[in-house]
Amino acid sequence: MRKNPLWVLVILTLSFLALSVPAMAEHTKGVFSQIPAYYDAKLFTITFTELPSGGEAAVLKRNKSINIIYQSDQAEQCNTPVTSVIDAIPGPGEGPGFNPLWQEVQITYLGGCGSVVQFKSDDEILSQVGITIALTPTTEIYTCSVVGPGPK
Repeated sequence: MRKNPLWVLVILTLSFLALSVPAMAEHTKGVFSQIPAYYDAKLFTITFTELPSGGEAAVLKRNKSINIIYQSDQAEQCNTPVTSVIDAIPGPGEGPGFNPLWQEVQITYLGGCGSVVQFKSDDEILSQVGITIALTPTTEIYTCSVVGPGPK
C-alpha cells in the first residue's frame, strides 16, 4: 500500500506541534501570556510567546521587518511598573506594517527611579531618547497578536 505524501506531511506537522507546545509553555508559564500595551495612546490587549532561545539570533538576522515592543525592567525594579508600548497593530493604514514577530527594546530612565513615566506611543518614546531615556534592543523575540481593546 502506497502512502500519500500529503498525509505524511500532515502527520509530521502535527507531531512537531505536539512536541513544540509543551516546550513553549515552559518558557512562558503557559502557551500564551496576555498583557495590556499602548499603541498611539490607545490601550490594547496583546498575547505573546517568547521564541525559544537559540533561534532568536537567526530571526533577527533574516527578518528586517520585526516590530518593536518597548518594556522597562528598570521601572519594575523601581516598583513603578509601566505598560508596554508597541509600534504597530494589524490593519490597513495602521502603523508601519504589522508582523507577528516583535523584538523587545528595553527603556532605561536616565534620571533613575524618580524619572519613570508611562509612555503611550513609540513616537513619544523616540522623542525622549538621549534626553530622559536610553533604549537597548534585546535579543528577545516574541510572537505576538493584538487580541482586542485593552482593559478599561
